[in-house]
Amino acid sequence: MLAEPLSPSLQKLRLDDGRPVEWAVSKGYVDYAAAEAFMEARVAAIAAGEANEMVWLLEHPPLYTAGVSSKDDDLLDAGRFPVHRTGRGGQFTYHGPGQRVAYVMLDLNRRGKDVRCFVRGLELWLIGALDTFGVKADIRPGRVGVWVERKGAGWSREDKIAAIGVKVRKWVSFHGISLNVEPDLDHFGGIVPCGIQEHGVTSLVDLGVLATMDEADEALRRSFDRIFGAAVEAPAPL
Repeated sequence: MLAEPLSPSLQKLRLDDGRPVEWAVSKGYVDYAAAEAFMEARVAAIAAGEANEMVWLLEHPPLYTAGVSSKDDDLLDAGRFPVHRTGRGGQFTYHGPGQRVAYVMLDLNRRGKDVRCFVRGLELWLIGALDTFGVKADIRPGRVGVWVERKGAGWSREDKIAAIGVKVRKWVSFHGISLNVEPDLDHFGGIVPCGIQEHGVTSLVDLGVLATMDEADEALRRSFDRIFGAAVEAPAPL
């Protein structure tokens, strides 16, 4: 795990004020529309001071989502999987079995009211979790998400291993991140992921890391606690 101290600008993201962040994990596949409906209600309740912050980990059945910056030309195979138009930032992405999605509902009123800093926190969360498995990942200028560099005899390339797409309403965040643990990478072929054509997509298993979803969840939990403060286990909403 990355152990260097957080910069002063990121310290505001980390809270230890006794108000818990609920950490919920759903088993099985969760319907996308139902998940969005839950997030809408939960974000409204957090903004009203009626519910705790929450991180909700789940898997979806195979589907594509289109963020607010998506371009129709980037949907290469509209009939392959259901397509959901959503209000999160970003472009087209894929969700499906073997990919850990984490919906992050945090009250940024309490965490500095700085969206750029929040997104940097999400990046460091993912980078720290991947470091648990010996995977060196980082961000790239002009590209959203978290990337790994791959090299072989006479070749090198950069592949995306995790995506970030968030929305903020009344300074409460929702949507979140997705980490490729062991998805079917061919399923990304129906879109131009995040509008980036010149780079590929990878996963922990594709990199030779035979991690289970439970092991990925544990790595995410430990890294989250370092960046954002300790979370407590809670029942899954769906």
